[in-house]
Amino acid sequence: MRHPHPRVVLGLHRSRYERRTLTTALDLGVTTIDTAFNYHGFTAHQTLRRVAGDLLPRLTISTKVGFFPTRNGHAEHSLDPGRLLQALEQTNTDLRRPPDLVFLHNPERSLVRPREQATEALASACGALQGAAARGLCGAWGVASWHPSRLPELIDATTPRPDVLMVRAGLTVNSAVLDASETLTAQWKPNAWWGMSPFAGSPDDPVWQTFDPRIFLQGPADDMSRLQAAFRLAYHLPPVTAVAVGADNPAHLRELLNALPRKVDSTAIHEYRSLLRERARHQPA
Repeated sequence: MRHPHPRVVLGLHRSRYERRTLTTALDLGVTTIDTAFNYHGFTAHQTLRRVAGDLLPRLTISTKVGFFPTRNGHAEHSLDPGRLLQALEQTNTDLRRPPDLVFLHNPERSLVRPREQATEALASACGALQGAAARGLCGAWGVASWHPSRLPELIDATTPRPDVLMVRAGLTVNSAVLDASETLTAQWKPNAWWGMSPFAGSPDDPVWQTFDPRIFLQGPADDMSRLQAAFRLAYHLPPVTAVAVGADNPAHLRELLNALPRKVDSTAIHEYRSLLRERARHQPA
């Protein structure tokens, strides 16, 4: 087995939950996987337990709670502490073990309310997960936000501090989200900062054929693919300690791991961020 890759998390959002995906990840040193209560039609944890079986003790499992099934087969979002704890207890039952990390899943979805109410709702939800960690229902807790722009204004001294913050990362993330993510990190000061969705959900998107992200890397461009370069850059937009990426194809995962040693041109990244901010200032509100 290769040395562990603590900077890479195998995301299972669009995964087929095949055992070979997990065995390949472990063989390559990727030992952390990320799923959610609502993934795979709300059967992600049961399916993971059935498929992974004896592999589970070798995996560090992060998951998320915040979306719940409705009677008509859809999903709804809630920050109700009781529902969050119920979902986490069900997660423990389905996995037959506590997850190592649980994220509050996209809290902004339920924070479209007056500021005082939203602040209280966020603090209560975070407090529920903090309490769950203290009770042993999870090893640690965090917040995963797709649109974090409003969160900084809702945090005060009474808001529990998450162990891990996960936000979107990469070249497809706009200036407002990047800036809000960095502000949020400065306020909360989590122990770890993860990025997600480095290809905006689709490595097959034509954008990766029309734009060459290798211009942001040091060294020659012909020994690295555009997808490898985009993945490597995700660790700097914004600066994160790990990136969650989906890869059911073993060759794809191996290719991405091979990009990690390449150095990034920090000056080019700085200039790119400046251009993004300038562009945002000139866009209509």
